Amino acid sequence: MNELTVIRPATENDVPGILYIVNQEILFSTVLYEYEPRTLEMQMEWFREKAANGWPLLIAELNGKVVGFGTYGPFRTRPAYSRSIEHSVYVHKDFRGQTVGHRLMVELIRLARTSGFHTMIAGIDSSNKGSVEFHRKFGFETVGSFREVGHKFDRWLDVIFMQLMLE
Repeated sequence: MNELTVIRPATENDVPGILYIVNQEILFSTVLYEYEPRTLEMQMEWFREKAANGWPLLIAELNGKVVGFGTYGPFRTRPAYSRSIEHSVYVHKDFRGQTVGHRLMVELIRLARTSGFHTMIAGIDSSNKGSVEFHRKFGFETVGSFREVGHKFDRWLDVIFMQLMLE
């Protein structure tokens, strides 16, 4: 990882870089269970909703380029779930394995703990062994799975849920 990589809060100017990463995952992987690429307007609305609700959105920036991002938000919207969050970390395909995801996750966990959240949850496509191992390194434990709940690229997809207790 280049020393010039910075982890910082995202701004509207970062949204096109985030959009590129998201659309690569939609088009070429089962990381996101979506079919159609997002538009800039859709991603901007997502950004503004995160900001309006006070949810963190971090980016990893290298030489002015967005090379990864991470965020969290509500696990479920009912009040009893208010101290449980679900997170996402995405890294540009050309920068995987270079500590970008690690640095984003460290900061997300720190923010979640200082914000008083009790648990962090990840929903991961079962074929994404790299993400499962990544989460294990941070102490996440597999707590359940759902068989064949998604369908993409002409196949059924299973989701694994992993959880980290923050307190």
